[in-house]
Amino acid sequence: MSARRLCAVLIPALMLAGSAAAAPWTRFPIPPSNPKTAVERGAVVFQSRCEICHGNRNDSAGTQSLGFKYKGAMPALLTERGDLTPSLVKFYVRHGTGMMPFFRKTELSDAELDDVAAYLSRKRR
Repeated sequence: MSARRLCAVLIPALMLAGSAAAAPWTRFPIPPSNPKTAVERGAVVFQSRCEICHGNRNDSAGTQSLGFKYKGAMPALLTERGDLTPSLVKFYVRHGTGMMPFFRKTELSDAELDDVAAYLSRKRR
């Protein structure tokens, strides 16, 4: 393989790898769908941006941390909580807490945050 052809293949691959390493949440793009309500849009954003840490898996750091913090007094899964308000969700996302980093508006827009807050504070049956 010629040096020119090798560069044409390697440079874009390295650029993609570097951008994914710098911003790991961008590796999980929002799935294509047509959500209509804020709660539906929030579910999509939560799935693509938040579930990696706050999902229902044994290795979900955020869920493990909340489980340790609440020791069974409250659900560790954010999607099972009934006490979250939009303002509380927005505060923790923008300011972070403990091991959770804060998210800038360039990482999670105000509109996306509003939708996630609507999803996590929705009324459950």
